[in-house]
Amino acid sequence: MIKLSIIILTWNNIDATRQCLSSLLPVMERSDVETIVIDNASTDGTQEALRREFPQVRLTCNSTNRGIAAARNQGFMRATGAKLLILDNDTIVNREAIEGMERYLDEHSDVGLCACRMTDAQGNQQPSFRAYPGVRSKLRSILRLQRRKFNYKTDADGSIEPLYVIGACQMMKREAVSQIGMLDEAIFYGPEDADYCLRLRQAGWRIKYLPQYSIIHAYQRATARNPFSWLGYKHIKGLLHLYTKYRRIN
Repeated sequence: MIKLSIIILTWNNIDATRQCLSSLLPVMERSDVETIVIDNASTDGTQEALRREFPQVRLTCNSTNRGIAAARNQGFMRATGAKLLILDNDTIVNREAIEGMERYLDEHSDVGLCACRMTDAQGNQQPSFRAYPGVRSKLRSILRLQRRKFNYKTDADGSIEPLYVIGACQMMKREAVSQIGMLDEAIFYGPEDADYCLRLRQAGWRIKYLPQYSIIHAYQRATARNPFSWLGYKHIKGLLHLYTKYRRIN
């Protein structure tokens, strides 16, 4: 019986993917874990390297870049585990964090998705959760104006209940995914994570952030480097889709 399906999306950057999978080796040794990699038509030798260096990985190779939501949905459909872990390929993980999140989901029947703390390689903490993106909040971010402050609920065990956690690391229960369905494929590149968390909350599931567990995230966001690129256009299109879908202004 597979207890955990790990789903990783790749698009070039073989060095980061190699580091990510190497950090997962202690977890991949478990007989109840499967690792699924969906490659979005990499051209840097990623597919050949993964077949050669990580034969235990279940690899799906797309002929074109299908975007984040569609490719992760491929992983959802291939996964057989009771829990699904989404990881960006520029993360470096550890067994303590992964198994800690597993235990938390097992012990809290009303939590459908959880995430852990993320830092850079120097230990500097990154934002793992935010308010739902709206038109005004996005404009404030672009113009670098003061952002609205939100009070997040902290439970007695130290966990925090945010509005949504970013998709670089999300662990979710199979029954939650089965209830609300796949990621919205109308969103090619962000904010599919915010949309999914909103749907989970609307279905009655809680979302928790667990600061006691930590992984490293390189955070190589392409749209931050060049917001006017093809990916930047796709990101803006996804945001507009989210605003229209939920009529989010703030």
